[in-house]
Amino acid sequence: MNREVQWNKPDIPHKGWTEVNIIDLGEEAEPGQPIEYETCEMCGNEKIRFVHVLTHPDFDGEMHVGCVCAEKMTDDYVNPERRESEVRNRASRKYNFMKQEWYRKENGNYVLKYKGQFITVVPSRYGASFGVYYGGQKIWTYKGQKIMDLHTAKLAAFDAFDKEK
Repeated sequence: MNREVQWNKPDIPHKGWTEVNIIDLGEEAEPGQPIEYETCEMCGNEKIRFVHVLTHPDFDGEMHVGCVCAEKMTDDYVNPERRESEVRNRASRKYNFMKQEWYRKENGNYVLKYKGQFITVVPSRYGASFGVYYGGQKIWTYKGQKIMDLHTAKLAAFDAFDKEK
C-alpha cells in the first residue's frame, strides 16, 4: 500500500471518527516470540502493534489505524495517545508479572507474593485443570476456557491482580 493512499481518497471521511477500541497485537505473545503487526489502513505505516479501531457513521465497517492517524481522524490529540499509553503500561506490567518466580509448596500449590499480595494457583482435585485464588476470588476459567496449564493460570492471576490496581 502506498503511503497516504487512503488520505487521498474522497470517499473515506477524514474527520468525525470515533475510537471504539485499542488492540495490543502482542498481548498473547511470549517474550521473544514474534508479533504479527498490522499496517495502518489510512496511511500505510507498517508494524503497528497497538491498533486503534475507529468507526464513522458514513463508513461501512471499521478502520484499523495507528495512533497518529487516530488523532487526526478523531480530531482528538490527547485521548488516543493516552489510551495507547495505558495499554502499553499494562503490557509492561504483564511482562514483569510473568517473569516472577512462583514457589511450589509441598501440597502442590504454586504461590507468589507480588507487591505485598499473595496469589495462589491450585491444581484441581477433579482433573488436569488449575484454579487461581486471589483477593477472595476463585478463578477457574480464562477467556471462557478452563485453565488447563500453569502458564494460563498465571495469565488469569495477572488479570485478577491488574483489575484491582
